[in-house]
Amino acid sequence: MDKLAILIPCYNEGLTISKVVRDCQGATRSIIGTKIYVYDNNSMDNTVEEAKRAGAIVRHEYLQGKGNVIRRMFREIDAEYYVLLDGDDTYPADTIPAMVDLIKQKNIDMVVGDRLSSSYFYENKRPFHNLGNRIVRQSINKLFKSNIHDIMTGYRAFSYQFVKVYPVLSQGFEIETEMSIFAIENNMAIENYVIDYRDRPDGSISKLNTFSDGLKVLRRIFSLYRNYHPLRFYSLISSLLLVLAIIFFIPNIWIPFLKTGFVDKMPTLILCGFLVISAIISYYTGLVLDAVLQKERREFEFRLVLLKTQRRQVKKDGAVSK
Repeated sequence: MDKLAILIPCYNEGLTISKVVRDCQGATRSIIGTKIYVYDNNSMDNTVEEAKRAGAIVRHEYLQGKGNVIRRMFREIDAEYYVLLDGDDTYPADTIPAMVDLIKQKNIDMVVGDRLSSSYFYENKRPFHNLGNRIVRQSINKLFKSNIHDIMTGYRAFSYQFVKVYPVLSQGFEIETEMSIFAIENNMAIENYVIDYRDRPDGSISKLNTFSDGLKVLRRIFSLYRNYHPLRFYSLISSLLLVLAIIFFIPNIWIPFLKTGFVDKMPTLILCGFLVISAIISYYTGLVLDAVLQKERREFEFRLVLLKTQRRQVKKDGAVSK
């Protein structure tokens, strides 16, 4: 098991990857047992050659997408601590030791490299990225009652516990959103760490599409909110259906019935009945899914205990073999 694994997912980052690897090497000289892994994701330039020349361990993930790369990394690499950063030379490697120290000293599960509290808004040359970051951050912090300062940052440090229990489901750039919400909902310790961001050097092109990837992220937030808060989600739908039924029922059915004693608009009455039935079904759907969610959360806590037991055994066996 490595002491520290630095994970760098790459797609066509030949212009900057060697500098990123060298910066990471220089920043972690004091951390014995550090290894730098570059995972190439079907690059069509000289990313692989440059990474190898700089001294990184190069591996490949052939399923396209950042989420797929991170899934492969987390499955294959065992380390006490992990740092994830992009290969585009926008993040300062010299903050790696401080981020890792937070995990060691405070038992943090995920340290978030916070760009938005420092230089991101004036360094980043794509204004719609700034708007998108604000929307995503505010949406998650309000919906999930959290205080993460930078949701979309690609610079994070993780504990062994986080990496080995986090199920990567996203395939693309939604991965940062997914891991943030996963940590929030499972009561994992999160720390914001302010970093200085610098924009990509000339000739380096961002792979993130502001609009299409932004819509994917927003859809992912909606989907995860439904999954993690089913009772709240389906209760809201139930309430809306009931309100709609009342809006149709009172002026079209109830008031004329009080005046004449007859129901003239039977189709409207039937519609109101269907709306009420749908509202009841929606509410009970939320109840059932909430019960399933509570069971899954208990099982997750058991998995954490089992993981810690297994890790202690591995350390014990390693000490005995030495």
